[in-house]
Amino acid sequence: MSRVNPCLECGACCAHFRVSFYWGECQSAGGPVPDERVIQVTHNRVAMLGTDVKPSRCTALVGEVGKPGVSCSMYAQRSSTCREFEASWEHGEHNPACDTARAAYGLPPLPAPVIISLAS
Repeated sequence: MSRVNPCLECGACCAHFRVSFYWGECQSAGGPVPDERVIQVTHNRVAMLGTDVKPSRCTALVGEVGKPGVSCSMYAQRSSTCREFEASWEHGEHNPACDTARAAYGLPPLPAPVIISLAS
């Protein structure tokens, strides 16, 4: 039985946190992230446009937070920050940052998976 990725109906992290990362991930430095999608925040770090201000919302986020179909318009080119952020329980571990972002949009925390024992 496969579970639907909860990120496909969320997007809260993309509209809550600043998404900053090392500038070497930009295309001009040989990385995947399009240069026109970032703004420099320090000498060595850039941030996704829209996440450098409050309220935050990454300009690559498409759709409405918490609604089916929300997505990243540059998913294949996303930064390491985005690649490393996991929804709670995605790999069996709770992510409090996921809960924080969801709460900011009135979304409940993702439930922990129910484990059924088949021991006899």
